[in-house]
Amino acid sequence: MKRRKWTAKQKLQIVLEGMSGRVALAQLCLKHQISQAQYYTWRDRLLNDGEKVFDRGGSDAKEERLLKENADLKRMIGELHVELKKSEEDWY
Repeated sequence: MKRRKWTAKQKLQIVLEGMSGRVALAQLCLKHQISQAQYYTWRDRLLNDGEKVFDRGGSDAKEERLLKENADLKRMIGELHVELKKSEEDWY
């Protein structure tokens, strides 16, 4: 079969069409020019990772970035607080 690139949206539509049971899997794969193994790979990935769609935490990478940014900001606040205390002591 010809090698093609599929968008995430296209993969989802194909898997959902296959899961609906309205068309035989062999016909579906022939229609979209994919192998049944490819269909099952996409389906299994959807079933395994589908819960992330409903996860309130969002993306792991985004969460890690925000945690790092938060830690950096807290460190900066601490440094500024120390500098402020030093300058107050110099006034007395």
